[in-house]
Amino acid sequence: MNSSKMTTGKATFAGGCFWCMVMPFDVYEGVISVISGYIGGHLENPSYEDVCSGSSGHYEAVEILFDPELISYEELLTIYWQQVDPTDRAGQFSDRGTSYRTAIFYHDEKQLHAAKASLADLEASGRFARPIVTEILPATTFYPAEEYHQNYARRQAESYASDKAVIERKQFLKGIWG
Repeated sequence: MNSSKMTTGKATFAGGCFWCMVMPFDVYEGVISVISGYIGGHLENPSYEDVCSGSSGHYEAVEILFDPELISYEELLTIYWQQVDPTDRAGQFSDRGTSYRTAIFYHDEKQLHAAKASLADLEASGRFARPIVTEILPATTFYPAEEYHQNYARRQAESYASDKAVIERKQFLKGIWG
């Protein structure tokens, strides 16, 4: 009987439309899964319509399960910052509203400290002219989004590639990160 057991880490990030947040992570070795969903609100089992209306208080987010032996939480934070405009309080690109805000949801004290350190490093880098407004919040219940939202960018590649918010995001990120 094999007594070794893989430890699985969990990271949860809100970065605007969750469709845009899956592919940047799931291409890395050590990322086990990336699930689109909702976190941070007050309504149990919210629907996409509840979240988009702004009435549930949830963020669109991704929950990432990862093997910390192959990819660290700190590496995931670096990837996260390179996917968002952390200076925008009102959403991301053409996706506007409270459900599209940015946030890092930490699952333990180690993640909290890592997130604060990565945010401080980003601020010190001078890469952004405006202040960083991404919040660092304790993780609450994560509700997976409806099945039609899972892996949307892969399943609906043509529709995804022509989405205005996706195009704006790519242009912005290229300008900031090269």
